[in-house]
Amino acid sequence: MIARIWSGQSPLWLLLWPLSLLYGLISNLIRLSYQLGWRKVWRAPVPVVVVGNLTAGGSGKTPLVIWLVTRLQQAGLRVGVVSRGYGGKAERYPLLLDSATTPAQAGDEPVLIWQRTGAAVAVAPRRVDAVRALTATGEIDIIITDDGLQHYALARDYELVVIDGERRFGNGWWLPAGPMRERASRLKQVNARVVNGGQVSADEISMTLIPSLATNLRSGKQLPADRLQNVVAIAGIGHPPRFFATLRQLGVVPRREIAFTDHQHYDATLLASLAAVDECLLMTEKDAVKVRAFACDNWWYLPVDAQLDERDHDLTGEILRLRPLH
Repeated sequence: MIARIWSGQSPLWLLLWPLSLLYGLISNLIRLSYQLGWRKVWRAPVPVVVVGNLTAGGSGKTPLVIWLVTRLQQAGLRVGVVSRGYGGKAERYPLLLDSATTPAQAGDEPVLIWQRTGAAVAVAPRRVDAVRALTATGEIDIIITDDGLQHYALARDYELVVIDGERRFGNGWWLPAGPMRERASRLKQVNARVVNGGQVSADEISMTLIPSLATNLRSGKQLPADRLQNVVAIAGIGHPPRFFATLRQLGVVPRREIAFTDHQHYDATLLASLAAVDECLLMTEKDAVKVRAFACDNWWYLPVDAQLDERDHDLTGEILRLRPLH
């Protein structure tokens, strides 16, 4: 239902329109308060790159963060990543991730980024606190924030917006009548726009999510996804239909497709009830980081990697040039 409302296919968005106006008024006042100096903006001692979006729901932000961190590490930079840590709750903040940190403490996305990149990762409700914790070590050259485009308390040197190329901006209205955190006019002020799938205009960078081999959570065995038999597919991400569409493109026709909310909390009883012993429970890598501790032998996940077309826009080079000269 919410997808129909946000796309404009359902007239119910008109009922929510007054609330959208209120949302827009409040968000614009907050941003204006920082621009006019009524609220303090803190600047980190190293460059800060914000990877965010204008809409609610998944757009491919985390794979892009992983891609960017990896590229900067290959260029010799010591990269730190900060996140709000949605879905996690720690005893104290800021929380610096290590091998003992769980998704229940830090959230699924920060743990996934840490596992994939080995970068220093910190989470805190106020991203400024997370950045302070990382830069206090003196071992960070650049900060990447996973989300936080609307966190104006943190000064940024580069803004990168991820756009879902299929859904774009729906009906274009603020939450809750539409999917927008900020209106599309905000794109005029960002440094780069990355479009995940769909059509790309001349001023946008194309991104594709490339699936890898399906991986067993218990054994680590890897197989092409279409080799799995009797698949039950689950996804607890911002936009589950994207994952199910990817499976179909790989030739996987699940017996059942089960969508959960983003940052869904799982337990062994819930997931074990979804697939029989002769079925394969296939999930996203983001889901997998939360269930590895109690995984069954028939549980698999499908990693994806971002692939960007930088032929017409040297995104990596632009960000590397943010480094101060020594």
